[in-house]
Amino acid sequence: MIPIDDVVSLSRLQFAATAMYHFLFVPLTLGLSWILVIMESVYVMTGREIYRDMTKFWGKLFGINFAMGVTTGITLEFQFGTNWAYYSHYVGDIFGTPLAIEGMMAFFLESTFVGLFFFGWSRLSKVQHLGVTFLVALGSSLSALWILIANGWMNNPVGAEFNFETMRMELVSMTDVIFNPVAQVKFVHTVAAGYVTASMFVLGVSAFYLLKARDVPFALRSFAIAAGFGLASTLSVIVLGDESGYTAGEVNKVKLAAIEAEWETEPAPAGITLIGLPNDKEERTDYAVKIPYVLGLIATRSLDTKVTGIKDLKKLHETRIRNGMLSYAALTRLKSGDKSPEARAEFLRLKDDLGYGLLLKKYTPRVIDATEAQIRMAVNDTVPKVAPLFWSFRIMVGLGFLFLFIFSASFYFLIRKRLAQQRWLLKLAVISIPLPWVAAELGWVVAEYGRQPWTIAGILPTHLSASTLQVSNLYFSLAGFIGFYTLLLVIEMGLMIKFTRLGPSALHTGKYHWEKLEAA
Repeated sequence: MIPIDDVVSLSRLQFAATAMYHFLFVPLTLGLSWILVIMESVYVMTGREIYRDMTKFWGKLFGINFAMGVTTGITLEFQFGTNWAYYSHYVGDIFGTPLAIEGMMAFFLESTFVGLFFFGWSRLSKVQHLGVTFLVALGSSLSALWILIANGWMNNPVGAEFNFETMRMELVSMTDVIFNPVAQVKFVHTVAAGYVTASMFVLGVSAFYLLKARDVPFALRSFAIAAGFGLASTLSVIVLGDESGYTAGEVNKVKLAAIEAEWETEPAPAGITLIGLPNDKEERTDYAVKIPYVLGLIATRSLDTKVTGIKDLKKLHETRIRNGMLSYAALTRLKSGDKSPEARAEFLRLKDDLGYGLLLKKYTPRVIDATEAQIRMAVNDTVPKVAPLFWSFRIMVGLGFLFLFIFSASFYFLIRKRLAQQRWLLKLAVISIPLPWVAAELGWVVAEYGRQPWTIAGILPTHLSASTLQVSNLYFSLAGFIGFYTLLLVIEMGLMIKFTRLGPSALHTGKYHWEKLEAA
């Protein structure tokens, strides 16, 4: 268990809470924006008013969700300065760049055209309004891209070098940061998961209308678009999840080994543990059920490359920690004024292991004099707890295959024109509405908890990244954030349920008539 009585742990808990609340709104924004593009494109091509109503109705729900997403997202960036001041100082040159670009390029684009989407129906031509809807969706995706480039860099810090004179990481190649393979895989996987979330939302609400036998033509068309888009998106998530496993096998071997409870380095190709009970204390998985070859194929794309186990990774980390102690000693020599070529050469030779040496700061202020017991504790810290990662990943994957079944069955019965008889499927679609959010949140648990003990993988330990704050202040702000964000979530759900119950027919009643809303 993570203690919650110190500054670092409370800062982690606060950021995790605000980030996970924020991500309740992000996936629906990402996916629903493109579903709106599909619906309005059909309206422009066919001229059928029902597709215009579909765009307006689902657009209304998109707008509610978008507003809440903006509100909850702004505070996240401020926390880097308030709760993670040393992190901001140490890597701000690199991490801040994509966030600044996101604000200037994507957020303003998205926010500006959201207004035109809602109030431009009578002021723009069909094609112009479709262009606005497309730019809203593009802005949403660009926002995700730049944020995930920043997050991807935290997991695979390329394009940057440590400057011992400034004691900071400095950007040397923006191209490497942008085209970071971890960031690219993370982006397409996250966006595709957003498409699944929105598809399940539209599918489930449409299924609710069909079960109630109301707004049937509207619901059937919405259901059909959601089923097709959701099926393609779920297949993409599964394929991209495989690619993510391969990327993790290349750049983050610890996370992969922890997710798979791979304690020992097995002969290639390694089998995957389908299910079992990870035992962190004994470093084994009890009652494990394995499928031969699968992990080796996913992680290495080969039959003859080993997947390194946790025990061997710890041995490697011990070597890097000992080298990190020497690196820290060489850095201390440079900072004390010895700028000789020999001193520089010694530091440059060992600088890649400096971050591992900094892990010892958790146990002693004198890194170069760390005891064997302190080194062992630092080695154990280099691997996160296996059980939370193991189960989070498997629940997420299991939900993914459930979504595949729901979308496939929906698509099949739509084609066969037998959907009305499948009330079990319609009920399952309604019940499953919240499940993509569960899968998305578990995905972030895997991604972020799996990076521990690092804020920047291999470079900056989490325990050194936090600001100097009072524990009492953190308790107060944490309670405030949870209370306020819970209130926003209740408001969001209340509004979404209200307008869902009113249904698309409300677009043509006096109180909720769209043109009257525009005139106001």
